Amino acid sequence: MGSLGPKPIDTKTKTEPKMSVTNGQKNSTVLEIEPEQEREQEPASPATRLFHTKALSCHILAILGCTTKINRDVIKKGLESTLLNHPRFTSIPVVDAKKGVRKWMKTTVNVEDHIVCPDLDPDMESPDEFLENYTSNLTTIPMDMTKPLWEVHILNVKTSEADAVGILKLHHSIGDGMSIISLVLACTRKASDPEALPTMPSSTKKEKTKAGFCRRFCYYIWFLFMVFWNTAVDAVLFLATILFLNDTETPMKGGAGVEHNPKRLVHRTISLDDMKIVKNALNLTINDVVMGITQAGLSRYLNRRYGNTNGKGSSKTNNLPKNIRLRGSIVFNIRPSTGIKALAEMMEKKSKAKWGNKIGYVLTQFPISLPENPLDYIRQAKTIIDRKKLSLESRFSFAAAQLIQEIFGSKVGAQLTKRVLSHTTVLLSNMVGPQEEITFFGHKLAYAAPTIYGLPHALTMHFQSYYNKMTISMSVDPQVIPDPYQLCDDLQDSLQMFKEAVTKQGLVVTP
Repeated sequence: MGSLGPKPIDTKTKTEPKMSVTNGQKNSTVLEIEPEQEREQEPASPATRLFHTKALSCHILAILGCTTKINRDVIKKGLESTLLNHPRFTSIPVVDAKKGVRKWMKTTVNVEDHIVCPDLDPDMESPDEFLENYTSNLTTIPMDMTKPLWEVHILNVKTSEADAVGILKLHHSIGDGMSIISLVLACTRKASDPEALPTMPSSTKKEKTKAGFCRRFCYYIWFLFMVFWNTAVDAVLFLATILFLNDTETPMKGGAGVEHNPKRLVHRTISLDDMKIVKNALNLTINDVVMGITQAGLSRYLNRRYGNTNGKGSSKTNNLPKNIRLRGSIVFNIRPSTGIKALAEMMEKKSKAKWGNKIGYVLTQFPISLPENPLDYIRQAKTIIDRKKLSLESRFSFAAAQLIQEIFGSKVGAQLTKRVLSHTTVLLSNMVGPQEEITFFGHKLAYAAPTIYGLPHALTMHFQSYYNKMTISMSVDPQVIPDPYQLCDDLQDSLQMFKEAVTKQGLVVTP
C-alpha cells in the first residue's frame, strides 16, 4: 500500500498546509486554515468531537463473509463509484489552530491507501484461528489520522463459514451504527436481481381500535403520565450511575483501562426462523427474543463461571450469588434512518442526506437467575422493554451529553460518558438486516458480523439479522472472558431452550 496519505486540498497555493499532532495524541490534525479552505469544511458534530477524545476513541469493525473469492479490482472500482461520493469517506478531522474548532476537511483520496489485501496461503492449517488473530490485531493498530478514517481488508482464505472475508474498519466519528449499516447496504444489491436494492423488514403497526372520546382521553393521560414518570426515574438512575451506582463485580465485568486492551472478536450464527417461532408463540417482537436470549445466556455463563465447571456443560446447581446487579448499555438511534434508497441516491448524485452520530444510551437491567420455567427469561425481558418504550431515556442521555459538551467541553463530556458506560457490564445493540441474500459489488454475502471496540466494556454484543440468520457478534477482553465460544454456546443453547419450551407447552403457532 502507498506510504503517503492524501493531502488536504489548498485551492489557493496548491501546497500542503502545515500540520501537527494535537497534545501529542493522534486524534486529529491541527491546521492553519486558509480562507479558501473554509468552503471545503464542515463543522464536527458533538458526537464526532466526543469520539475524538482520548477517553472515547471508538472504532467499528464489520466482518463480511463471502461465498466466493473477493476480486480486489472490482471492490476498488465499486468503492470509487460509491463511498468516495460520501463526504465522510473523503474528509479528515482537523482542528483550526486559530479558532480551536474541530471540523471535517475535504481531501483527495487514493483508494489504494485504504485497501489492504495480504498475500495468504489458501491452504493454511487453521484459517478460522488466523481470521480471529487478524481481527484481534486490528484492534491494536491506531488509524492514520492524516487520511480518511476507513480501511477495507480483503482476506482470500476459506474459513468454516465463507470462501473469503472482507473487513471494514472505520472510526466511529464517521457515523453511528445505523448510518454505517445503511450505507453499506446501499452499496449492495439483491442476489436475485443485480439492479434492485435489498428489501428491509417494515415495522408492523398495530391496528387502531375504535374507542370513545373519554376512553381515548384517559389513555392519552395515562400514556403521558407513564412517559413522564418513567423518564424521571430513568434520569435519576442515570445520574446515580454517574455518581456512585455501579454494577456488581462479576467475572464478566471489565476493570479500569479495559477499553485499551486488545479485543478478541468472535461470532455465532443462529436461526432467525427459530427466533420467529418463539416470537409468534408468545406474541412478542424479535427484540424481546433477543433480550431474552441475552439474559438467559449471561445467566448460564455466569453460573458456570461461579461454579468453576470450566465449560464442561451447564451446571444444574445454582451457583449464582444473590442480588447481582448486571446492566446493559443499549444503543438507540434517536432519529429515523436515512434509508438505503436515499443513501444510494446520495452516492450517485452526490447530494446531501442526513448523516452523523445521533445515538443515545439506555441502561437496562438483566436479571441474573436460573428460573424453573425458561420462558420466564423472555417474560422478564418483555416487561423491562415495554417499560423502556414508555420512557425518553435515550433522548435524555443524548441531550445531556450535548449540553455538557457545550458547557464544559468535549473532554468533560467524554469522561462522564465513559463513567456511565464503565459502571455497566455489557454494551448491546440489535440491527435489522435485509430479508434476502445480497451481493456486495457482485460478491454474495454469507454473513455479516459488525462490532465495536474502544469503549470501557469487557463485552460488547451485536445482533445482526440477515436473510434467515441472526449473527451474534461479540468483542471481548480475553483477560476477563477467556472462553468467549462458551458464551456463544450458552446464547445459542438459550434459543434452543426457548424453542423446546414453547413446543412442549403447546404454544407454537402453526401457519
